[in-house]
Formats: sequence, C-alpha cells, structure tokens
Amino acid sequence: MVVALRKEKIKKILARKNMSQNAFAFRIGVSSGYMSQLMSGIRNPSPLLRERLLTVLKLDENNFDKIFRIRNTNR
Repeated sequence: MVVALRKEKIKKILARKNMSQNAFAFRIGVSSGYMSQLMSGIRNPSPLLRERLLTVLKLDENNFDKIFRIRNTNR
C-alpha cells in the first residue's frame, strides 16, 4: 500500500490559502525539490510528513482522503 498526494486537491487548497508550493514546502519542512517530487508522484509522504501536511493545511484526520489517495501495490 502506498499513500500519495492528490495533486489537484493540494493545489486548490494552496490557492485558497494564497500559499505557493515553495512556501508550503518550507512550512512542512521539506525542500522545494522534494515537494515537487511529492506533487509529481515520484515520492510518497511518510506518516510523519502526512501528519505535518494535515497540520499545516489545518485539516484533521477525517479529511485524510481529501488530500491523500491510497494505492495498492500488489505485485
């Protein structure tokens, strides 16, 4: 199982908050390059980073599905 960001949802929330992707990266404690990798699906957020994302966006765990999607990785 892999937890990935919902790129379009994140972009909409950031736009509503008038926050750039770089500013968001700084607030969650990652580099802008790493944030770009998260947004493009190259990297996936760790449990700790997922918690920071929710905190910075002022969302509770009930809104998890709003910004994350879970993919099965059955091989």
